[in-house]
Amino acid sequence: MMTTTATPLTLQVRPITAADNPYIARVIRDVSAEFGLTADKGYTVSDPQLDRLFELYTADNSAYWIIEHGGKVMGGGGVAPLACSAPDICELQKMYFLPEARGLGMARNLALRAMDYARERGFKRCYLETTGSLARAIKLYESLGFEHIDGPLGCTGHVDCEVRMLKTL
Repeated sequence: MMTTTATPLTLQVRPITAADNPYIARVIRDVSAEFGLTADKGYTVSDPQLDRLFELYTADNSAYWIIEHGGKVMGGGGVAPLACSAPDICELQKMYFLPEARGLGMARNLALRAMDYARERGFKRCYLETTGSLARAIKLYESLGFEHIDGPLGCTGHVDCEVRMLKTL
């Protein structure tokens, strides 16, 4: 009897390009559907910019990275100034990964990359919003030093993101 072992994915991280827009939007929509994060509840899938992430993240002090394997977009995440807030606060945003890209350390890698980027641009604090159904993500954020806070910061429009966290950079 022959046994085979699965070859781990070789994932690469790179900055988003305009050509990535439809692929990362599809990843975000698919992952959101997987976890029941629907547009009618104010989650990321309701963001009118979802199909234009490259354009969104070319703004000052903003960046987004794509995780890919063999040319296929497997996920991504970014950071940008937190709208309607103190100028020293950025927001970790749109961290979504297909199931086969999870558990490989890429979310941690991307979050650390985003926080380094923010620190280099003078941000002092990093904010994020998520929901309790993303328990693995919450554990990751806690392990990175994010602390739960009572209320929202800024004006993200994510009304059903009941978990809010902040980290000093």
